[in-house]
Amino acid sequence: MNINVKPDLTNQDLAERRGKAIARGIGMAAPVFVDKALNAEMWDVEGNRFIDFGGGIAVLNTGHRHPTVMKRVQEQIDAVTHTCMMVTPYVTAVELAEKLNALAPISGDKKAIFVTTGAEAVENTIKIARAHTGRSDVIAFNGGFHGRTNFTMGLTGKVAPYKIKFGPFPGGIWHVPFPIEHKGISVEDSLDALKTLFKVSVEPSRVAALIIEPVQGEGGFYSAPKALMVELRKICDAHGIVLIADEIQSGFGRTGKWFAMEHYGVEPDLITMAKSLAGGFPLAAVVGRADIMDAPEPGGLGGTYAGNPVACAAALGVIEAFENEDLLAKSVRQGEIMVERLKAIRAKGQGMPIGDIRAAGAMVAFELVTEHGGSTPDPDGAKALVAKCLDRGLLLLTCGIYADTVRLLCPLTAAEEVINEGLDIIEASVLGN
Repeated sequence: MNINVKPDLTNQDLAERRGKAIARGIGMAAPVFVDKALNAEMWDVEGNRFIDFGGGIAVLNTGHRHPTVMKRVQEQIDAVTHTCMMVTPYVTAVELAEKLNALAPISGDKKAIFVTTGAEAVENTIKIARAHTGRSDVIAFNGGFHGRTNFTMGLTGKVAPYKIKFGPFPGGIWHVPFPIEHKGISVEDSLDALKTLFKVSVEPSRVAALIIEPVQGEGGFYSAPKALMVELRKICDAHGIVLIADEIQSGFGRTGKWFAMEHYGVEPDLITMAKSLAGGFPLAAVVGRADIMDAPEPGGLGGTYAGNPVACAAALGVIEAFENEDLLAKSVRQGEIMVERLKAIRAKGQGMPIGDIRAAGAMVAFELVTEHGGSTPDPDGAKALVAKCLDRGLLLLTCGIYADTVRLLCPLTAAEEVINEGLDIIEASVLGN
Protein backbone atom coordinates (compact mmCIF):
# COMPACT_ATOMS: atom_id res chain seq x y z
CA MET A 1 0.00 0.00 0.00
CA ASN A 2 1.21 3.52 -0.82
CA ILE A 3 1.33 5.58 2.37
CA ASN A 4 1.51 9.33 2.02
CA VAL A 5 3.27 10.78 5.05
CA LYS A 6 1.70 14.01 6.27
CA PRO A 7 4.70 16.21 7.17
CA ASP A 8 2.52 18.69 9.03
CA LEU A 9 1.24 16.00 11.43
CA THR A 10 3.15 14.05 14.07
CA ASN A 11 1.97 11.66 16.75
CA GLN A 12 3.39 13.89 19.46
CA ASP A 13 1.68 17.04 18.19
CA LEU A 14 -1.62 15.21 17.79
CA ALA A 15 -1.32 13.74 21.28
CA GLU A 16 -0.92 17.26 22.67
CA ARG A 17 -3.91 18.51 20.67
CA ARG A 18 -5.95 15.51 21.80
CA GLY A 19 -5.08 16.19 25.43
CA LYS A 20 -6.46 19.73 25.11
CA ALA A 21 -9.57 18.81 23.12
CA ILE A 22 -10.75 15.42 24.42
CA ALA A 23 -11.71 14.58 28.01
CA ARG A 24 -9.08 12.55 29.87
CA GLY A 25 -11.67 9.90 30.73
CA ILE A 26 -11.35 8.64 27.16
CA GLY A 27 -8.27 6.45 27.37
CA MET A 28 -5.51 6.07 24.77
CA ALA A 29 -3.83 2.67 24.69
CA ALA A 30 -1.16 3.74 22.20
CA PRO A 31 0.07 7.24 21.25
CA VAL A 32 -0.28 6.35 17.57
CA PHE A 33 -2.60 8.31 15.26
CA VAL A 34 -3.65 6.02 12.45
CA ASP A 35 -3.91 7.43 8.93
CA LYS A 36 -4.51 4.28 6.85
CA ALA A 37 -5.34 0.67 7.56
CA LEU A 38 -5.86 -2.49 5.54
CA ASN A 39 -6.59 -6.00 6.78
CA ALA A 40 -4.16 -6.59 9.69
CA GLU A 41 -1.86 -3.62 9.08
CA MET A 42 -2.01 0.07 9.98
CA TRP A 43 0.08 3.12 9.12
CA ASP A 44 0.24 6.22 11.27
CA VAL A 45 0.43 9.86 10.18
CA GLU A 46 4.23 9.62 10.17
CA GLY A 47 4.18 6.62 7.82
CA ASN A 48 5.13 4.03 10.45
CA ARG A 49 3.68 0.54 9.88
CA PHE A 50 2.04 -1.49 12.65
CA ILE A 51 0.70 -5.03 12.74
CA ASP A 52 -2.70 -4.94 14.44
CA PHE A 53 -3.19 -7.59 17.13
CA GLY A 54 -5.81 -5.40 18.84
CA GLY A 55 -8.45 -5.40 16.14
CA GLY A 56 -10.15 -2.28 17.47
CA ILE A 57 -10.87 -4.31 20.65
CA ALA A 58 -12.23 -7.39 18.85
CA VAL A 59 -14.16 -5.41 16.23
CA LEU A 60 -12.17 -6.36 13.14
CA ASN A 61 -12.45 -10.12 12.75
CA THR A 62 -12.72 -9.42 9.00
CA GLY A 63 -9.85 -6.94 9.14
CA HIS A 64 -9.63 -3.28 8.28
CA ARG A 65 -11.71 -2.30 5.24
CA HIS A 66 -12.54 -5.78 4.00
CA PRO A 67 -13.44 -5.42 0.30
CA THR A 68 -16.72 -7.34 0.60
CA VAL A 69 -17.80 -5.21 3.56
CA MET A 70 -16.77 -1.98 1.86
CA LYS A 71 -18.63 -2.92 -1.33
CA ARG A 72 -21.85 -3.47 0.62
CA VAL A 73 -21.33 -0.22 2.50
CA GLN A 74 -20.76 1.81 -0.66
CA GLU A 75 -23.87 0.36 -2.29
CA GLN A 76 -25.93 1.31 0.75
CA ILE A 77 -24.44 4.82 0.99
CA ASP A 78 -25.42 5.37 -2.61
CA ALA A 79 -29.01 4.39 -1.77
CA VAL A 80 -29.95 5.67 1.72
CA THR A 81 -28.01 6.32 4.93
CA HIS A 82 -30.73 6.96 7.52
CA THR A 83 -34.49 7.07 7.90
CA CYS A 84 -34.75 5.56 11.42
CA MET A 85 -35.75 1.92 11.43
CA MET A 86 -38.69 2.73 13.73
CA VAL A 87 -40.11 5.21 11.21
CA THR A 88 -39.57 3.79 7.73
CA PRO A 89 -37.69 0.47 7.81
CA TYR A 90 -35.51 -0.93 5.03
CA VAL A 91 -34.59 -4.25 3.49
CA THR A 92 -31.04 -4.54 4.88
CA ALA A 93 -32.34 -4.69 8.46
CA VAL A 94 -34.88 -7.39 7.61
CA GLU A 95 -32.29 -9.45 5.73
CA LEU A 96 -29.78 -9.16 8.54
CA ALA A 97 -32.31 -10.12 11.22
CA GLU A 98 -33.22 -13.22 9.21
CA LYS A 99 -29.57 -14.22 8.87
CA LEU A 100 -28.75 -13.64 12.55
CA ASN A 101 -31.82 -15.58 13.65
CA ALA A 102 -30.63 -18.48 11.49
CA LEU A 103 -27.06 -18.33 12.87
CA ALA A 104 -27.85 -17.94 16.57
CA PRO A 105 -27.44 -21.21 18.54
CA ILE A 106 -31.00 -21.18 19.87
CA SER A 107 -33.67 -23.62 18.73
CA GLY A 108 -37.22 -22.77 17.75
CA ASP A 109 -38.60 -19.44 16.60
CA LYS A 110 -36.27 -16.48 17.11
CA LYS A 111 -36.46 -12.74 16.72
CA ALA A 112 -33.88 -9.95 16.71
CA ILE A 113 -33.55 -6.29 17.60
CA PHE A 114 -30.86 -3.85 16.53
CA VAL A 115 -29.21 -1.13 18.59
CA THR A 116 -25.96 0.79 18.23
CA THR A 117 -23.58 -0.34 21.01
CA GLY A 118 -22.82 -3.44 23.04
CA ALA A 119 -23.92 -1.76 26.25
CA GLU A 120 -27.29 -0.99 24.65
CA ALA A 121 -27.62 -4.63 23.65
CA VAL A 122 -26.95 -5.75 27.22
CA GLU A 123 -29.39 -3.23 28.72
CA ASN A 124 -32.06 -4.34 26.30
CA THR A 125 -31.62 -8.00 27.26
CA ILE A 126 -32.39 -7.00 30.84
CA LYS A 127 -35.42 -4.96 29.77
CA ILE A 128 -36.67 -7.91 27.72
CA ALA A 129 -36.04 -10.40 30.54
CA ARG A 130 -37.86 -8.17 33.03
CA ALA A 131 -40.81 -7.73 30.68
CA HIS A 132 -40.98 -11.49 30.11
CA THR A 133 -40.66 -12.59 33.74
CA GLY A 134 -42.18 -9.67 35.63
CA ARG A 135 -39.12 -9.81 37.90
CA SER A 136 -36.40 -7.30 38.72
CA ASP A 137 -33.03 -8.75 39.75
CA VAL A 138 -30.02 -9.88 37.71
CA ILE A 139 -27.06 -12.15 38.47
CA ALA A 140 -23.67 -11.58 36.83
CA PHE A 141 -20.14 -12.89 37.36
CA ASN A 142 -16.97 -11.46 38.83
CA GLY A 143 -14.63 -10.34 36.07
CA GLY A 144 -17.39 -9.92 33.51
CA PHE A 145 -17.56 -6.80 31.39
CA HIS A 146 -20.96 -5.69 30.10
CA GLY A 147 -20.63 -1.99 29.28
CA ARG A 148 -20.10 1.57 30.49
CA THR A 149 -23.65 2.82 31.07
CA ASN A 150 -24.77 3.08 34.68
CA PHE A 151 -26.68 -0.19 34.63
CA THR A 152 -24.10 -2.16 32.65
CA MET A 153 -21.33 -0.84 34.92
CA GLY A 154 -23.35 -2.33 37.75
CA LEU A 155 -23.31 -5.67 35.95
CA THR A 156 -19.59 -5.43 35.23
CA GLY A 157 -17.47 -7.33 37.73
CA LYS A 158 -14.30 -5.24 37.51
CA VAL A 159 -13.76 -1.94 39.32
CA ALA A 160 -10.72 -0.31 37.70
CA PRO A 161 -11.07 1.63 35.52
CA TYR A 162 -14.76 1.17 34.77
CA LYS A 163 -16.48 1.93 38.08
CA ILE A 164 -14.17 4.39 39.81
CA LYS A 165 -16.02 7.63 40.81
CA PHE A 166 -19.25 6.57 39.07
CA GLY A 167 -21.37 4.98 41.80
CA PRO A 168 -23.83 4.31 43.21
CA PHE A 169 -25.08 1.66 40.81
CA PRO A 170 -28.58 0.22 40.51
CA GLY A 171 -29.78 -2.22 43.13
CA GLY A 172 -30.86 -5.77 42.44
CA ILE A 173 -27.56 -6.76 40.79
CA TRP A 174 -25.68 -9.70 42.30
CA HIS A 175 -22.27 -11.17 41.51
CA VAL A 176 -20.83 -14.65 41.95
CA PRO A 177 -17.28 -15.92 41.27
CA PHE A 178 -16.30 -16.97 37.76
CA PRO A 179 -14.43 -20.30 37.80
CA ILE A 180 -10.71 -19.97 37.05
CA GLU A 181 -8.94 -23.22 37.84
CA HIS A 182 -5.38 -21.92 38.05
CA LYS A 183 -6.59 -19.14 40.38
CA GLY A 184 -8.13 -21.73 42.70
CA ILE A 185 -11.78 -21.07 41.81
CA SER A 186 -13.60 -24.23 40.74
CA VAL A 187 -16.96 -24.78 39.08
CA GLU A 188 -18.18 -26.10 42.41
CA ASP A 189 -17.08 -22.87 44.10
CA SER A 190 -19.10 -20.83 41.62
CA LEU A 191 -22.20 -23.00 41.94
CA ASP A 192 -21.93 -23.04 45.74
CA ALA A 193 -21.76 -19.24 45.71
CA LEU A 194 -24.88 -19.13 43.57
CA LYS A 195 -26.71 -21.47 45.95
CA THR A 196 -25.61 -19.34 48.89
CA LEU A 197 -26.80 -16.20 47.09
CA PHE A 198 -30.26 -17.76 46.79
CA LYS A 199 -30.21 -18.59 50.50
CA VAL A 200 -28.97 -15.34 51.98
CA SER A 201 -29.43 -12.46 49.50
CA VAL A 202 -32.16 -12.94 46.89
CA GLU A 203 -34.86 -15.52 46.29
CA PRO A 204 -34.76 -17.12 42.81
CA SER A 205 -38.34 -16.03 42.15
CA ARG A 206 -37.16 -12.41 42.11
CA VAL A 207 -34.40 -13.00 39.55
CA ALA A 208 -35.23 -12.06 35.97
CA ALA A 209 -31.95 -12.98 34.32
CA LEU A 210 -28.49 -14.45 34.71
CA ILE A 211 -25.90 -13.01 32.33
CA ILE A 212 -22.54 -14.57 31.49
CA GLU A 213 -19.77 -14.16 28.95
CA PRO A 214 -18.95 -17.67 27.63
CA VAL A 215 -15.41 -16.35 27.29
CA GLN A 216 -14.69 -13.34 29.45
CA GLY A 217 -13.27 -10.44 27.46
CA GLU A 218 -11.97 -7.63 29.65
CA GLY A 219 -11.87 -10.11 32.52
CA GLY A 220 -8.95 -11.99 30.98
CA PHE A 221 -10.09 -14.36 28.18
CA TYR A 222 -11.17 -17.09 30.59
CA SER A 223 -13.53 -19.66 29.07
CA ALA A 224 -16.43 -20.86 31.17
CA PRO A 225 -16.12 -24.61 31.77
CA LYS A 226 -18.81 -26.69 30.09
CA ALA A 227 -19.88 -28.13 33.45
CA LEU A 228 -20.73 -24.62 34.65
CA MET A 229 -22.76 -23.78 31.56
CA VAL A 230 -24.73 -27.03 31.78
CA GLU A 231 -25.62 -26.40 35.42
CA LEU A 232 -26.54 -22.77 34.82
CA ARG A 233 -29.02 -23.87 32.16
CA LYS A 234 -30.57 -26.33 34.61
CA ILE A 235 -30.78 -23.71 37.37
CA CYS A 236 -32.35 -21.14 35.06
CA ASP A 237 -34.89 -23.69 33.83
CA ALA A 238 -35.75 -24.74 37.36
CA HIS A 239 -36.43 -21.18 38.51
CA GLY A 240 -37.77 -19.52 35.35
CA ILE A 241 -34.70 -17.32 34.96
CA VAL A 242 -33.68 -16.00 31.53
CA LEU A 243 -30.15 -17.12 30.58
CA ILE A 244 -28.28 -14.41 28.66
CA ALA A 245 -25.04 -15.11 26.78
CA ASP A 246 -23.05 -11.91 26.31
CA GLU A 247 -21.11 -12.65 23.11
CA ILE A 248 -20.14 -9.09 22.28
CA GLN A 249 -16.42 -9.93 22.30
CA SER A 250 -16.47 -13.71 21.83
CA GLY A 251 -19.03 -13.76 19.02
CA PHE A 252 -18.84 -13.63 15.28
CA GLY A 253 -16.19 -16.24 14.67
CA ARG A 254 -13.51 -15.26 17.16
CA THR A 255 -13.58 -18.66 18.93
CA GLY A 256 -13.81 -20.78 15.77
CA LYS A 257 -17.61 -20.91 15.88
CA TRP A 258 -20.08 -18.17 15.00
CA PHE A 259 -20.78 -17.96 18.74
CA ALA A 260 -18.83 -19.35 21.68
CA MET A 261 -22.00 -20.93 23.09
CA GLU A 262 -21.81 -23.47 20.26
CA HIS A 263 -18.86 -25.09 22.05
CA TYR A 264 -21.08 -26.03 24.99
CA GLY A 265 -24.16 -27.64 23.48
CA VAL A 266 -26.13 -25.34 25.80
CA GLU A 267 -28.68 -22.87 24.47
CA PRO A 268 -29.09 -19.40 25.96
CA ASP A 269 -32.46 -17.66 25.86
CA LEU A 270 -30.99 -14.37 24.66
CA ILE A 271 -27.66 -13.58 23.06
CA THR A 272 -25.95 -10.22 22.63
CA MET A 273 -23.68 -9.37 19.74
CA ALA A 274 -21.80 -6.27 18.61
CA LYS A 275 -18.09 -5.53 17.94
CA SER A 276 -17.18 -7.72 14.90
CA LEU A 277 -20.81 -7.97 13.83
CA ALA A 278 -20.42 -5.11 11.34
CA GLY A 279 -16.70 -5.03 10.61
CA GLY A 280 -15.98 -1.63 12.12
CA PHE A 281 -19.38 0.04 11.76
CA PRO A 282 -21.45 0.75 14.89
CA LEU A 283 -24.08 -1.96 15.25
CA ALA A 284 -25.25 -4.26 18.03
CA ALA A 285 -28.03 -6.81 18.24
CA VAL A 286 -29.98 -9.08 20.53
CA VAL A 287 -31.33 -12.38 19.26
CA GLY A 288 -33.52 -14.63 21.35
CA ARG A 289 -36.50 -16.88 21.71
CA ALA A 290 -39.43 -15.23 19.97
CA ASP A 291 -41.82 -15.42 22.93
CA ILE A 292 -39.26 -13.73 25.19
CA MET A 293 -38.24 -11.13 22.62
CA ASP A 294 -41.88 -10.16 22.07
CA ALA A 295 -42.53 -9.44 25.77
CA PRO A 296 -41.96 -5.64 25.60
CA GLU A 297 -44.74 -3.47 24.20
CA PRO A 298 -44.32 -1.80 20.77
CA GLY A 299 -42.10 1.27 21.18
CA GLY A 300 -40.43 -0.12 24.29
CA LEU A 301 -37.31 -1.07 22.36
CA GLY A 302 -35.30 0.84 19.78
CA GLY A 303 -33.25 3.98 19.26
CA THR A 304 -32.79 6.73 16.71
CA TYR A 305 -29.73 5.13 15.12
CA ALA A 306 -30.63 1.53 15.98
CA GLY A 307 -30.06 -0.72 12.99
CA ASN A 308 -28.60 2.02 10.78
CA PRO A 309 -28.88 0.83 7.15
CA VAL A 310 -25.18 1.35 6.40
CA ALA A 311 -24.16 -0.67 9.46
CA CYS A 312 -26.65 -3.41 8.56
CA ALA A 313 -25.21 -3.55 5.06
CA ALA A 314 -21.72 -3.86 6.56
CA ALA A 315 -22.87 -6.78 8.71
CA LEU A 316 -24.29 -8.54 5.66
CA GLY A 317 -20.85 -8.10 4.10
CA VAL A 318 -19.20 -9.59 7.17
CA ILE A 319 -21.38 -12.69 6.97
CA GLU A 320 -20.65 -13.00 3.25
CA ALA A 321 -16.90 -12.74 3.90
CA PHE A 322 -17.05 -15.43 6.58
CA GLU A 323 -18.89 -17.79 4.28
CA ASN A 324 -16.77 -17.15 1.17
CA GLU A 325 -13.38 -17.26 2.92
CA ASP A 326 -14.03 -20.01 5.50
CA LEU A 327 -13.05 -17.67 8.31
CA LEU A 328 -14.27 -20.03 11.04
CA ALA A 329 -11.60 -22.55 10.00
CA LYS A 330 -9.05 -19.74 9.79
CA SER A 331 -9.95 -18.74 13.34
CA VAL A 332 -9.12 -22.22 14.59
CA ARG A 333 -5.86 -22.31 12.61
CA GLN A 334 -4.80 -18.86 13.82
CA GLY A 335 -5.34 -19.88 17.42
CA GLU A 336 -3.26 -23.02 16.96
CA ILE A 337 -0.38 -21.05 15.45
CA MET A 338 -0.41 -18.51 18.26
CA VAL A 339 -0.68 -20.98 21.14
CA GLU A 340 2.05 -23.23 19.77
CA ARG A 341 4.40 -20.29 19.40
CA LEU A 342 3.62 -18.79 22.83
CA LYS A 343 4.23 -22.14 24.52
CA ALA A 344 7.58 -22.42 22.73
CA ILE A 345 8.57 -18.95 23.95
CA ARG A 346 7.53 -19.79 27.53
CA ALA A 347 9.43 -23.09 27.42
CA LYS A 348 12.71 -21.22 26.91
CA GLY A 349 12.42 -19.92 30.46
CA GLN A 350 14.19 -16.70 29.57
CA GLY A 351 13.35 -13.01 29.67
CA MET A 352 9.92 -11.90 30.83
CA PRO A 353 8.12 -14.76 32.62
CA ILE A 354 4.98 -16.00 30.86
CA GLY A 355 2.32 -17.70 32.98
CA ASP A 356 -0.95 -19.21 31.82
CA ILE A 357 -1.64 -19.37 28.08
CA ARG A 358 -5.24 -19.86 26.99
CA ALA A 359 -7.29 -19.76 23.84
CA ALA A 360 -10.71 -20.38 22.38
CA GLY A 361 -10.07 -20.42 18.65
CA ALA A 362 -8.33 -17.15 17.82
CA MET A 363 -9.33 -15.56 21.13
CA VAL A 364 -5.84 -15.94 22.59
CA ALA A 365 -4.22 -14.55 25.74
CA PHE A 366 -1.24 -15.07 28.01
CA GLU A 367 -0.34 -13.81 31.47
CA LEU A 368 2.82 -12.09 32.59
CA VAL A 369 3.98 -13.29 36.02
CA THR A 370 6.74 -12.25 38.39
CA GLU A 371 8.89 -15.38 38.03
CA HIS A 372 9.27 -18.33 35.68
CA GLY A 373 6.96 -21.14 36.71
CA GLY A 374 5.07 -18.84 39.09
CA SER A 375 1.54 -17.46 39.05
CA THR A 376 1.81 -14.06 40.75
CA PRO A 377 0.37 -11.45 38.36
CA ASP A 378 2.78 -8.89 36.92
CA PRO A 379 0.73 -5.99 35.53
CA ASP A 380 3.85 -3.83 35.18
CA GLY A 381 5.42 -6.58 33.10
CA ALA A 382 2.38 -6.77 30.84
CA LYS A 383 2.42 -3.01 30.38
CA ALA A 384 6.13 -3.05 29.60
CA LEU A 385 5.75 -5.84 27.06
CA VAL A 386 2.99 -4.00 25.22
CA ALA A 387 5.21 -0.89 25.07
CA LYS A 388 8.18 -2.88 23.76
CA CYS A 389 6.05 -4.47 21.06
CA LEU A 390 4.62 -1.12 20.00
CA ASP A 391 8.14 0.25 19.58
CA ARG A 392 8.81 -2.68 17.24
CA GLY A 393 5.62 -2.18 15.23
CA LEU A 394 3.05 -4.46 16.89
CA LEU A 395 -0.12 -3.24 18.59
CA LEU A 396 -1.25 -5.32 21.58
CA LEU A 397 -3.84 -4.81 24.32
CA THR A 398 -3.96 -5.93 27.93
CA CYS A 399 -6.91 -7.13 30.00
CA GLY A 400 -7.73 -9.04 33.19
CA ILE A 401 -8.75 -8.06 36.69
CA TYR A 402 -5.07 -7.64 37.56
CA ALA A 403 -4.16 -6.12 34.13
CA ASP A 404 -1.57 -8.88 33.81
CA THR A 405 -2.95 -10.47 30.65
CA VAL A 406 -1.94 -9.73 27.07
CA ARG A 407 -4.66 -10.56 24.54
CA LEU A 408 -4.21 -11.28 20.86
CA LEU A 409 -7.07 -10.21 18.59
CA CYS A 410 -5.55 -10.35 15.15
CA PRO A 411 -8.02 -10.17 12.23
CA LEU A 412 -9.00 -13.66 11.08
CA THR A 413 -8.21 -12.54 7.54
CA ALA A 414 -4.53 -11.91 8.30
CA ALA A 415 -1.97 -13.76 6.21
CA GLU A 416 0.09 -16.32 8.14
CA GLU A 417 3.30 -14.43 7.36
CA VAL A 418 1.85 -11.34 9.07
CA ILE A 419 0.73 -13.41 12.07
CA ASN A 420 4.19 -14.92 12.37
CA GLU A 421 5.81 -11.51 12.00
CA GLY A 422 3.76 -10.32 14.96
CA LEU A 423 4.71 -13.38 16.97
CA ASP A 424 8.38 -12.78 16.12
CA ILE A 425 8.03 -9.31 17.67
CA ILE A 426 6.46 -10.77 20.81
CA GLU A 427 9.26 -13.31 21.13
CA ALA A 428 12.01 -10.75 20.64
CA SER A 429 10.35 -8.42 23.16
CA VAL A 430 9.89 -11.17 25.77
CA LEU A 431 13.44 -12.46 25.42
CA GLY A 432 14.98 -8.99 25.27
CA ASN A 433 16.61 -9.54 21.88
